[in-house]
Formats: sequence, structure tokens, C-alpha cells
Amino acid sequence: MLPMFSKKSSGLIVLCSLAALVACGKKALDEEKTAELIQPVARLALSDEVAAPGGRSGEQLVQTVCSACHGTGALGAPKAGDKAAWAPRIAQGIDALYKSAFEGKGQMPARAGAQLTDEELHAAVDQLVALAR
Repeated sequence: MLPMFSKKSSGLIVLCSLAALVACGKKALDEEKTAELIQPVARLALSDEVAAPGGRSGEQLVQTVCSACHGTGALGAPKAGDKAAWAPRIAQGIDALYKSAFEGKGQMPARAGAQLTDEELHAAVDQLVALAR
């Protein structure tokens, strides 16, 4: 044992030395393999273009705005195209659906939480109704 080190310190030195020796025997990964292992799992494309409110079709809005909840059923939203879920809502009349869209209902914020013109909001509701018929 080394006189100036305690048993614990000596054990630690021996352990670290062994780990270094074992590591020296490993072959490093080549650059190609390393590059393959660190590839991103997804890419995000950012654009300076932001769609201005107005002129978007109901189909576009359902796909881009409404689908966050109505595409998945998140927060209890009826899924687009689910006839059984939409039937009682449609039975209340189109004006009731427009009112819910304008004022918000349950977890859905007013105007779907987006900057939509009145015409766009009507078009989105009309599209959701059409998908459920």
C-alpha cells in the first residue's frame, strides 16, 4: 500500500487505473459511424411567412387550426368526421355551432384561439359539419 494514501484512496487509484487500461483497448468509432449515430430525429423548417387572416378555406382551417383538437379528440373535442359525436351538436342548429365557435365552449377558446375573420370561422364550422354528414 502507498504510505501517503488511505486504503480508500489507494483503492480508488487502482480502480481508475484499471478503467483507463480497459478503455485504452477499445477502438474509437470512425467519423462516419459517429455522424450516423448523432443524426437528428426530426427537422423543423421555419418561415418568415405568416398567413394573414382572411381568405382561407374551411378545409385549410380545419387542417391547420381546428385539427389540433378536432383531429385528435383532445380536451373532449368531437373529432372531425365523427357523425355520432357531431349529430347532437348539428341538431342544435348551425347558429348554435357558430355561436360556440365565436364565443368558445368548454375547453375551446373563443374564435378557436386564432385570428380568424368571421367568414373564416363560418367556413371552418361549415367544413366540420360537412365532414360529419
